[in-house]
Amino acid sequence: MDDFDIGTRLRELRMIQGFSQRKLAEEAGVPHGQISMVETNKSSPSVATLRKILGGLGVGMSEFFEPESNQTDEVFFTPDQFKDLTSRIYSDRVDSIGRLTLRQVGNARDFGLQILHETYEPGADTGPDMLSHPASEGGVVVSGQLEVTVGEKVRELKAGDAYLFHSQEPHRFRNVSDRVAVVVSACTPPYL
Repeated sequence: MDDFDIGTRLRELRMIQGFSQRKLAEEAGVPHGQISMVETNKSSPSVATLRKILGGLGVGMSEFFEPESNQTDEVFFTPDQFKDLTSRIYSDRVDSIGRLTLRQVGNARDFGLQILHETYEPGADTGPDMLSHPASEGGVVVSGQLEVTVGEKVRELKAGDAYLFHSQEPHRFRNVSDRVAVVVSACTPPYL
């Protein structure tokens, strides 16, 4: 898969909206220099920071990464047809958070529903910044164990356990075990 150029895509969307870097920073509530660093690819934002910046543009993560709708009549998908979202979001942070893979079924934007096949190697973590976005999400641990934090609640889920919550509640996913954890999740509206 070709590397996704976050900086160029952000600059395109900012220009379409007619925002200066300073205006976008104000709208998003981030430092002005951060917009410049991201647009020039000198800094790769965390998922939480990118979501905040895109919120200043009124653009969701799914729209950011899927700029053009690819409507298709596909109903069934094999694993090799899943869309790898990992390298778009975590490409330069993989070593610090462990190996985390996020693969999407079909075109989430067309259906208003994002279904992900997630793999967390031992030590994998969505990061120290808690995630938060306007949606609802749930998932089932297929194998291994995964620590899920939602607000003040923390639980280690094992195969067969599930979660369901409103995504604006700050949350985080970590594999604190020594085995790979696999999760199938859904989120609506799509956030990645």
